[in-house]
Amino acid sequence: MDTALEEKSRKRKQPQNELFRGSGEGTATRNPDNEESHPKWKKARLSTTLFVNNCEISHDQLRELLKSVALGKQHESNEQEVSNLGWCHLSHSKHLNNVVVIVLQGVSQLHFYKFYLQFKHLRKAFRHRFRLPAPSANFLADIIGEQPNGNKEERIPSTPSTIQVSSSSLANPQAIIDLQNDPIIQKYGHEKVGLVRCLLTKEEMKKFDFPLQGLANCKNFVSTECVGPVSDSSPLFGLDCEMCLTPNGNELTRVSLVDAKGQCVMDELVKPDNKILNYLTRFSGITRKILKPVTTKLRDVQTKLKKLLPPDAVLVGHSLNADLQALQMIHPNVIDTSLLFVRNLGRRFKLKFLTKAVLGKEIQCPDRVGHDSTEDAMATLELAQYFIQHGPRKIAEMKLDIAVNSQQFLASSKQKNTSPLCPSGPHKEARPSRDATWQKNAGILECLDLAGRKLLFLSQKAGGSTFMSSRFCQSILCTSDEEVLEQAQAEVPLSSFSIIQFSQWPHPLPPSLTLEMHKKMKVKWAEMSTVYAGPFGGNFCLKPLKKLFASFGPIHSLEIVLETVEPYLCIQYGVLEAAQLAIETLNGACVQGARIKVQRPVQELTLDCDTLVSTLETDPENESTIYVNGMKENYTEEDMTQKFSLLPGLETVFLPVDPQSKKHKKYCFLKFRSSECTQSSLKILQGPTGLNWKLVCRRALTPIHLHEWICHSCPDAVPLASTEKSPLVNKGEELKIAMSRLDERVKKLHRRLPPSTLCIVLLPGTKSVHGSSTGLGLISINDDFTSSEVH
Repeated sequence: MDTALEEKSRKRKQPQNELFRGSGEGTATRNPDNEESHPKWKKARLSTTLFVNNCEISHDQLRELLKSVALGKQHESNEQEVSNLGWCHLSHSKHLNNVVVIVLQGVSQLHFYKFYLQFKHLRKAFRHRFRLPAPSANFLADIIGEQPNGNKEERIPSTPSTIQVSSSSLANPQAIIDLQNDPIIQKYGHEKVGLVRCLLTKEEMKKFDFPLQGLANCKNFVSTECVGPVSDSSPLFGLDCEMCLTPNGNELTRVSLVDAKGQCVMDELVKPDNKILNYLTRFSGITRKILKPVTTKLRDVQTKLKKLLPPDAVLVGHSLNADLQALQMIHPNVIDTSLLFVRNLGRRFKLKFLTKAVLGKEIQCPDRVGHDSTEDAMATLELAQYFIQHGPRKIAEMKLDIAVNSQQFLASSKQKNTSPLCPSGPHKEARPSRDATWQKNAGILECLDLAGRKLLFLSQKAGGSTFMSSRFCQSILCTSDEEVLEQAQAEVPLSSFSIIQFSQWPHPLPPSLTLEMHKKMKVKWAEMSTVYAGPFGGNFCLKPLKKLFASFGPIHSLEIVLETVEPYLCIQYGVLEAAQLAIETLNGACVQGARIKVQRPVQELTLDCDTLVSTLETDPENESTIYVNGMKENYTEEDMTQKFSLLPGLETVFLPVDPQSKKHKKYCFLKFRSSECTQSSLKILQGPTGLNWKLVCRRALTPIHLHEWICHSCPDAVPLASTEKSPLVNKGEELKIAMSRLDERVKKLHRRLPPSTLCIVLLPGTKSVHGSSTGLGLISINDDFTSSEVH
C-alpha cells in the first residue's frame, strides 16, 4: 500500500504531469531534484486587480478562473485566457502542479474580520483577497458549474467589465445613443468650429491644473509671453514632454515641439537639477546612458521656447497640463486633445487609442522602448487639426466609447492561429465537438474530463452534496472535520484538482447572532475611527480646527465636548487611516496655543484596538497599499493614474466614489507591486513636495474589500430588544474557538500542499431572512520559498 502511494506521488512530480501546460515559452521540463541548478526557473505567479467592481468577484468569474486552469494543456491559449479574466493574471500557469479549493461552510467576510486575530494563518499566508456575493441555494454548484450531461439551463458566465460590446450591438443603430446627448455635441454643437472655439477657457485651465498666473504653486514659473490676440488662423504647435522621477516629483528630461506643417522645430534632452530616482524608461525611453552627456538645463529650453513661439501661438498636447508643469511655464492659449475628445462622465482616452481610432495611425509601438515625444507631439497636433477640419459631428458619430470597448473585446478574443481547443500547431484540426460555445457553458467537471482527470471532493456526510455524485468526481464523505483533514492530507497532494469542505459549526448559526455580530462590527469600526482631541482653551477657533482634522481624511461628524473642564473635540472619521494619522501627527502637538492629546475612546469594543491596528498594518493586503488624502474633487481617474504612475511599482489606483453624488472622494488607495516599492513611494509622497500635491499618506489599514463593505453595508437593521439576552455573550467564546480550529485545519492542510499549488480558500457567506453576509475569497500559490516563510 505504502509502496503504491510512493510510486503515485513520484509520478505526480515527474515532467509528464502536464495538466496545466498552456501556450508559452519553451518546452523545458522541471527536475525537482536538481532545483538548485535552475535558479531562474520560472514558477507560476499570481497577480490580481481587485480594486475593481467594488472588489467583488462573482461566482461566474471565479468559475472561469478554475475552468482555465482545469483545461490545462487542452486549452492552447490558456495563458492568454487566464490573463484576460479582468481581475487576475496567472503567469506561467503550465508550471502549476495542483489546484486546491478549500470551502469553510457557513463562514463569511463578517466572521473573518470579527475574529480577525484568530485567523492567524489565513491572514498571513494569502496575499490576495476578494469579496464574494452572498451565496445562493447551492454554493458549490455556483462555483463548479452544473453536473455534466444533466438537465440544466444554459449558463452564461460573466465577462470582465471592460468587455461590454458585441459585434451585433455595433451594427444595430438602436443601440447607439442619440447624438444630442453626446458630450462633444453638447459643448460644440453640430457645425464645424474654428480654432478659437477649441481653446480651453481660463476656468477649464484652472479646473484641470494648468499653470496660471497668480497661483501659489506657479510663483517661479516662466511665461511664454505669447499674449497676442488669437484667431482661427493662429499657428498651432504640438508639444510633448517626457519626465523622470526625482525627490521633487516629475522633472523634465525631453521636450519636443512640432509646427502645423509637421516639422520638428525643437527636440531637446534636458538634465534635471535634482537626483534622478527613476528614469521611467518604460514611458520616457530615457536611460542613464542617454542623459549622461547632456548639459541642457530647464532654463535653457524655457529660453528657447520663448524665442520659437510667436505671440499668437496655440499649444496643442495630450494632458498638456502635465507637460507645462514639467516645463514650469505658463501659456494662455492651449488645446488639450484629452479634453477635446472627452466622453460621458469626463472619460478621457489614451493618445495611442485616439490616434488609431481617429487618424488610423499606430504610435507608441510595443517593440520600441518608451514613447517618442516628437511622434506624440505630431499625433496631438493632427488630432486637433482633424477635429477642426471635420467638425464635432464627425467625431461624435465615431462612437469612441463603443470603439474602445470593441477594441478590447477583439483583443481579448484573439487567438494565435488556433481554434480555442485544438491540439498544438496551426496545421492540426480542431475537435468539432469542443467549440467556443461549449467552453463558455461547460462546468469544471467537464473541463477536467476533457483533460483526462477527475475532481477529488472531501466533505462531511452532512455537508456533502448530491451534485458531487458523478462519474466525473471522486467523493470521499467523512464523519467529522478531523476526518476530512486526515483524508485531505493523504489524498490532496496526489490529486491535480481537489475541493475540501470544512463545516465550522454543527448546526446553522441563529440569524439573530449573525445580525448582532454585524451590528457590533460596524460599531467597533466606527469607534476605532473616532478620536477625542483636546483640551483647547476657551477662546479656540473651530473653523481652522475643522480644516486641520479634515486634512487627514473624510469626517463623518465633529462635535464639541463641553462636559469637561476645558473643551474637547470628538471627531468621527470615515476611514480608519484618517483617525490613525490624526493620532500619529497631532498627539502631543501644540495647536492654537494648547498642547493637546489625541486618543481613541476607551470602551469595551476598543480595548484591543492597538493590537488590531498594528496587526492590520502588517497584513499582506495592506503592506503594499498606501492611503492618500488631499486630492481635489475635480481630479479625474486619468489625472490620478498619470500623476501616481511616476511612483515605482504602482499597480492600481482605487478612487472611492460617493454613492449619492457619484463624485470621487478626496482620498484614494494606491496598490504597489511589493512592500519595497511601497516604502520608496511613501518617502516620495512624504517628501518636500509630495509630487507637488498637498497630500497626507500612510500605509493602509483597511483592505479595500472591507472598506467597501463598511461604506456600503447597512448597519441600521432592526435592533434587538433590550430585554433579550445577547446571543453573542453565550456563543462568542465558542465561535472564537471554532474559528481558531478552522484556521488551524487550513494551516495543516496548506503545509502539506506541494510547491506550485494554486490554493483558494472560500468563505461562502451566509443568507437568512434577516439579511445576507457577503463571502470572502483568499488565493495564493505555494512555492518553495513563500511556504517556508509562512509556515
